[in-house]
Amino acid sequence: MTIKIEKNDLIFGHPKGLIVLFLTELWERFSYYGMRALLILYLTKHFVFDDAKAGMIYGSYASLIYAFPVLGGLIADRFLGMKKAVIFGAVFLVLGHLGMAIEGPPAEFIDGKIIRSDFYLQIFYFSLGFIVVGVGFLKASISTLVGSLYEKNDPRRDSGFTIFYMGINIGAFLATLACAYIGEVYGWRFGFGLAGIGMIFGLITFLVGTKWLEGLGAPPEPEKLSKMILLGISAEKLIYFLGLMFVFLVWVLIQMSGELGFFLITIGTITVSWIIWFSLRECSKNERNRILVMLFLIACSVLFWALFEQAASSLTLFTDRNVEMGGFFSAGMFQALNPFFIIILAPVFASVWFFSSKKGFEPSIPKKFSLALVQVGLGFAVLVLGATYAGPDGKVAVIFLVIMYLFHTMGELCLSPVGLSMITKLSVAKIAGLMMGVWFLSSSFAAYVSGWIAGLMALKPIDGKIIQGVESLAIYINVFEKLAIVAICSGIFLFLISQKLVDAMSSN
Repeated sequence: MTIKIEKNDLIFGHPKGLIVLFLTELWERFSYYGMRALLILYLTKHFVFDDAKAGMIYGSYASLIYAFPVLGGLIADRFLGMKKAVIFGAVFLVLGHLGMAIEGPPAEFIDGKIIRSDFYLQIFYFSLGFIVVGVGFLKASISTLVGSLYEKNDPRRDSGFTIFYMGINIGAFLATLACAYIGEVYGWRFGFGLAGIGMIFGLITFLVGTKWLEGLGAPPEPEKLSKMILLGISAEKLIYFLGLMFVFLVWVLIQMSGELGFFLITIGTITVSWIIWFSLRECSKNERNRILVMLFLIACSVLFWALFEQAASSLTLFTDRNVEMGGFFSAGMFQALNPFFIIILAPVFASVWFFSSKKGFEPSIPKKFSLALVQVGLGFAVLVLGATYAGPDGKVAVIFLVIMYLFHTMGELCLSPVGLSMITKLSVAKIAGLMMGVWFLSSSFAAYVSGWIAGLMALKPIDGKIIQGVESLAIYINVFEKLAIVAICSGIFLFLISQKLVDAMSSN
């Protein structure tokens, strides 16, 4: 549904509602990335989990963050409507982030054993549950609301989304600097609390600015929401109750990372197998080729995102232990380099793709994916190079970390905007929604794999203390070197076969 916007309802040529959604998403991303910058450090320093366990907790959390918007978006589309879904998700996010601020006593190493407060640990897991479900309801709905502000062929539509996504990266940049610094310097609860305050601002912004959205995002069939379903409970209240039950489900799944991985593999295998069967039985040769090429490129994206997501896990721990950060910066703050480079480079990449398209030499989708893989590999290769110039304390100069983030961000800009476009352009109409679901679930699986990869760099504690210096540097660089080789070789291979993939997609 779209609403015709009168001229006096515009700000800088765009609907006023865009400002509301821009600021809401800015604060939501402020809370999300602020917490993300601290999470792996909180797990290893406060709860004193070993690196492998902390990596799997992060990977499980991140995989659910990517998976739940599929479910939340479906519920919003069919029942709640976008406005109610955003508000419900924002309330859960406030609860989750403020719950993270309930820090409790740090874990202690006593008589060779790590003693943690199980009560505060469960509060932590419940808080992650609220955040996952909150993101699930809010994330897909708020993006849909942005699209609803414009008619389908409105020339302002793309620039509107550009402004909206700028809000995401501004929020991520500011939060990573502020929350990481305050959390690591003044106390974890203050960093997490600041993230929670950001989400409160986001909720207030949306509630106050709802009037500018007019009739957008309303429930598709309001009478169904008020209908009594069970024991005199309306459908709307039942949905909210189910949302709370989802929190309990996430609380369980995050603590069962092994079972979660098996579940993701099982669902993925069944889904992909059915899609291949469908392509062989129900599709023309051209449609079948398009589907198979998409599945192959989605598999390539899993490798990219699994390596890219190291930023919030192994790379942050590497920064904390083996990068010469100076006297002011803390390890989590360097995650701000990614949104910073996106803000700077996104317009450049958009211009390059536009210009090359006009001139007829824009890289194909497979070539863009190959460039992304090569660049994420080069990022790790830069750290390997930096290690050769490390000092006797095993510290690498910070410039190598900055260059790594630059390569990773350029890789992201080659792949991320292209993926969704690929799905919408190449999918067969009968399974277009399913293919979009596969794309999101592949990101979920990649996030889970990222936790497993982070575990490969786990440093074993000795008497409750993590080895650092030259010893930890050797462990990190050994894995970084292998990741660089795998990514670069995969990217080169994909580049070499890219024309065959393009021909397959276009063949009759």
